[in-house]
Amino acid sequence: MFCNQCEQTAKGIACTKIGVCGKTEAVAGLEDLLTHAVQGLCIVAEAGRKVGVVDNAVDRFTAEAIFACLTNVDFDPKRFEDWIRKTVTLREELKAKVEAAGGSIDSTAAALTFTPADSSAGLEEQGSALNFITTLDANEDLQSLKQITMYGMRGLAAYADHAAILGQEDDEVYAFIHHAMAAITTDMELGDLVALCLKTGEVNIRAMELLDAGNTGTYGHPVPTSVPLGHIPGKCILVTGHDLKDLDSILQQTAGKGITVYTHGEMLPCHGYPELKKHKHFYGHFGTAWQNQQKEMPKFPGAIIFTTNCIQKPADSYKDAVFTTGLVGWPDVTHIGDDKDFGPAINKALSMDGFTDEVDNGSVMVGFARNTVLGVADKIIEGVKSKAIRHFFLLGGCDGAKPGRNYFTQMAEEIPSDCMILTLACGKFRFFDKDLGDIGGIPRLLDVGQCNDAYSAIQIAVALAGAFECGVNDLPLSFVLSWYEQKAVVILLSLFSLGIKDIRLGPSLPAFVTPNVLDVLVENFNVMPIGETATDDLKTILG
Repeated sequence: MFCNQCEQTAKGIACTKIGVCGKTEAVAGLEDLLTHAVQGLCIVAEAGRKVGVVDNAVDRFTAEAIFACLTNVDFDPKRFEDWIRKTVTLREELKAKVEAAGGSIDSTAAALTFTPADSSAGLEEQGSALNFITTLDANEDLQSLKQITMYGMRGLAAYADHAAILGQEDDEVYAFIHHAMAAITTDMELGDLVALCLKTGEVNIRAMELLDAGNTGTYGHPVPTSVPLGHIPGKCILVTGHDLKDLDSILQQTAGKGITVYTHGEMLPCHGYPELKKHKHFYGHFGTAWQNQQKEMPKFPGAIIFTTNCIQKPADSYKDAVFTTGLVGWPDVTHIGDDKDFGPAINKALSMDGFTDEVDNGSVMVGFARNTVLGVADKIIEGVKSKAIRHFFLLGGCDGAKPGRNYFTQMAEEIPSDCMILTLACGKFRFFDKDLGDIGGIPRLLDVGQCNDAYSAIQIAVALAGAFECGVNDLPLSFVLSWYEQKAVVILLSLFSLGIKDIRLGPSLPAFVTPNVLDVLVENFNVMPIGETATDDLKTILG
């Protein structure tokens, strides 16, 4: 086992015995084997496009299989075994179609001829023997850039899958996924790999645009909404993850059943969507970020439904109340299939005590996505011109358990009162419930949404730059980002593709970035680690 794709990787180097996330050596090997198999499928798919052979089912499956390998998505070895076998079956079927159309496959990559073992034990042995990371490239710098591309691809595939679920697809996104996954099986020069990394970020912007269109086109543009942090008496269901469509299905299926639906983690911003908030039994938010679920979920007296990611090992105290759906999964946990019949979770909620009292823990505001913020752009622009607003901070990203993340709480608390804070993703849970006041009636802390809503933040920055007739780098705007998994990696690549510089990243830099590759990023984008204290960084940023 060798896994270094997340920020919390063991000793800042790699997990080699068991993942900090809870991933076993067997599952790690199966993930590597699935990625290897997908590379073979992508080689064939790219060849197929050259002769007009395009299969949307292959496109969709490719995105799902890549997304499944993202940190904290699926830990069920049986599902990985099924995906590996399906990948090879699709590869061979597509290969026959390509050859029938007169196409040829010019590759000697091992992934193209990989044959899965007949048994579970055999697959696990194949995964272990693969030593997948070292197969990417013998040169550590080229290997590093291929890892950046591959991990970025996992984030990109996640956004593409989220968007496709809502009916938003672009064949160019799928074509690039196939191209990039095939390309990293070949010998490439450093400059070409840097360009591939930046192209990954560029295509990801398109994928996030599709997701934004799916979310807002289906559920309306988010509006400022106060979300209770307490609870009310009654049966209850907790929904975590990121999937708005799953939440909508749950709300529809629980209507009239005496069940109150609460959000957890990255589902918090869903309260701002008009088509979701119209459900009277959609009440409030329970808990904080994903890494606290083992402490918080035992206190929730109802069913718990995981959509997409991020899941941790469910403790025995609440495991029988946990349900998964979509790509997320855990062994021996009830999985809701593609029919999205949440009846088992609903029945479980009805059988449990639910909340027996009413608790008021205050509230937080959500709903400050691009449509809302740009709706008051004139006030913001006037605030900057009158010097009522000195500076903007984009403060957010992935939260996590590794020490050093209190920096982001300190940063939010110490940012001066004449500065505004845009935040998104679960990194905001370090400070989401703090009352930071307002500037001219506009809250100083603006929750843009999920990590999936990074497109909104980018559009806000681009619009402000346009209003001031300058580049984004010339705005009084600083990016201070926390990262944990691969959606954060591809968002960073997206920012690089836009030429955005001076990004502060923490609490530590990626273990898969070599010193030479880091030098390239520093030289071109002046990316830097967060400082020892937020106080010192604020002095530098604000002069």
